[in-house]
Amino acid sequence: MTDPMLADVGAGLRAAAPAVVGTAPELALLIGALVVLAGVLAVRLATRFGLPSLLLYLAIGVIIGEDVAGVEFNNAELARLLGLWALVLILAEGGLTTRWTAVRDAVPLALVISTVGVAVSTAITGALAVVLLDLDWRSGLLLGAVVSSTDAAAVFSTLRRLTLRHRLMATLELESGFNDAPAVLLVTLLSSSTAFGGTRPVLSALGQVGYELVAGAAIGLLVGWLGAAVLRRSALPAAGLYPLATVAFTVIGYAAASLAQASGFIAVYLTGLVLGNARLPHRQATLGFAEGLAGLAQIGLFVLLGLLVVPHQLGTALLPALVIGGALLVLARPVSVLASAVWFRVPWREQAFLSWAGLRGAVPIVLATIPRIDGLPPGSRLSDPNRLFEIVFVLVVVFTLLQGTSLPLVARWLRVTDSEQAQEVEVETAPLAELGADLLQLRIPAGSRLHGVYVEELRLPDQAVVSLLVRAGRALVPQPDTRLARGDQLLIVVTARCRDDTERRLRAVSRAGRLARWRGEAGEPRGRR
Repeated sequence: MTDPMLADVGAGLRAAAPAVVGTAPELALLIGALVVLAGVLAVRLATRFGLPSLLLYLAIGVIIGEDVAGVEFNNAELARLLGLWALVLILAEGGLTTRWTAVRDAVPLALVISTVGVAVSTAITGALAVVLLDLDWRSGLLLGAVVSSTDAAAVFSTLRRLTLRHRLMATLELESGFNDAPAVLLVTLLSSSTAFGGTRPVLSALGQVGYELVAGAAIGLLVGWLGAAVLRRSALPAAGLYPLATVAFTVIGYAAASLAQASGFIAVYLTGLVLGNARLPHRQATLGFAEGLAGLAQIGLFVLLGLLVVPHQLGTALLPALVIGGALLVLARPVSVLASAVWFRVPWREQAFLSWAGLRGAVPIVLATIPRIDGLPPGSRLSDPNRLFEIVFVLVVVFTLLQGTSLPLVARWLRVTDSEQAQEVEVETAPLAELGADLLQLRIPAGSRLHGVYVEELRLPDQAVVSLLVRAGRALVPQPDTRLARGDQLLIVVTARCRDDTERRLRAVSRAGRLARWRGEAGEPRGRR
């Protein structure tokens, strides 16, 4: 989607500067560093108590905001701009850390939920808003479109704690990556003065939506392919430059699609997906950098949105938020999942979990800033554009708390978890360009079935050799009868030609033990990372 805010970046930053930096830039830097540190520590707190971390980030923003610490921030234009940029980094990380071999079977279902499901959810939620909140149809549909998209940040951070069935996990991940673009396009269309009776024909508007989605996907795939080709052939002087270059290519995908009047959100996600599944050097370092950058973007985004809200004005938004959120949770979301899954053989238990796991987060709140800035549609029964923003904010907080904390219980009750999953090993790769080989590094985690396996039982390809084993800080050259143990670190030298086969064999033994081949485990990548 083309970003109309780009021309106003400088003005927005200058307008917000007095509220942020005060009289001392060093003070602003100190406050920013403390906020980031508090956000990082909040992740540990959220994990311990099973809370979605985004709620704690929002709380930090509210605490330092106008009603508590007294920091005033009401620049919705700047919040929307920075929010969109933060979503770019979050979606890029989502694409980079998603294994294509694990999600490809879920792509058709995820695409249908991301398009048909969003349309169905928007229509049902909009109709219920008209009936229950006495809104006009256009305002009701606008509210439905704002809350129709699941949030990548919320889904990625919450579902990592669960061992869901692979197709179910893949569907939720892909949906959260794909459905932002249709939701943004719907909100933009419904907010436009030319929608519903304006000068733009409906078929023309639908054609533009189709163009933006298809062109955005094509540009994202093309940039991802070009980026992978460049990075594979570039011998950069420092390992830390590969993560920077990889993330830069994902941002190029977003910017190129936006300049072409296409969907930047689809483009950045697919660019990340292509790059994340390419044979690039220093893959684990790149993924770690992308996760850290996305974490920083999440902290900044949610703290900024928390600053934007005025808590004492939220009381009147509670009842409408509960009504719309409840209708979305018990009717609109299940019907949209059913309408999408009816074309596929999806068990009812998985459909029920898909319905409950439709987490909302930053995306609806950012989308709610669009009518706050551009104004409500003509004839809207909502007298104040801030009203829509407040309803969406309360809805996200209440239902993220409800759904996020209950997901483990619901997953066990519906029996959609996979308790037999062994913990995956993570293989880091460094190129040995002059030798035409790669150096693989892995650590054996506690839940891996590599524990107790002898080196000769790994049965690696002929052109791969375990060159070093580090155990409890002591290095040794392993022999065929050396037995592996939890916590061991291995260095494996392998030719580039058989690198993939070596990684697959290591994953297979990690999952199924020394009898992996007999048990039919091929070691194909699955899940994130």
